[in-house]
Amino acid sequence: MPTALIIGASRGIGRELARQYRADGWRVIATARKQQDLDELGQLGAEAHALDVTHADASAALGLTLDGETIDSAWLVAGLYGPRDDGFPTQDDFDSVMHTNVLAAMRLLPIVAPQVAAAQGKLGVLSSRMGSIGARNSTIGSLYRASKAALNSVLRDTALTFGPQGATCVAFHPGWVQTDMGGASAAMNVEDSVRDLRATLASITPDANGTFLNHDGDPIPW
Repeated sequence: MPTALIIGASRGIGRELARQYRADGWRVIATARKQQDLDELGQLGAEAHALDVTHADASAALGLTLDGETIDSAWLVAGLYGPRDDGFPTQDDFDSVMHTNVLAAMRLLPIVAPQVAAAQGKLGVLSSRMGSIGARNSTIGSLYRASKAALNSVLRDTALTFGPQGATCVAFHPGWVQTDMGGASAAMNVEDSVRDLRATLASITPDANGTFLNHDGDPIPW
């Protein structure tokens, strides 16, 4: 039975990843912060573990939990948009967004990637087209954009380090999705986005290591 790890599965894309993998017969290890979310993940048949990605000790504890595992598909989904205006950012806003979207990845990816490499598996991080510098044509959400551009850099470093060991590491834009972050007027429902993400991750080959892809597999400029 293949194993999927979803970090940040309390709702939206992360929860749907857990649901779809379980529906296809995968073993699922999933994380969330709140007990209610952990209970609901358990009801899906996932092995649910408490994790606040902004806490270093919690990330280290996840490493102990995963020790000896081989993970076929791993997803880092946890993320924060932050303030909806583009005024002068507060220190608290900056710290919250950067700690969740960037620092957490810098801590967690070196923990997860060896288990993915052990399975010759695949690792996806949920980035955003908003983090692309080459395709940028708007400044809306500047703090979120900066965090996702930084996340892309962390993913590239992870790919350079763990790609030669067997982990294929990719950054994904999930589309504009009808989640709490994307809003009800977004173009895609969460089921279709996750179906695309899973299919694209499953189909990529090692030469895709270190790339930035749309949910349907089209490349996105850094």
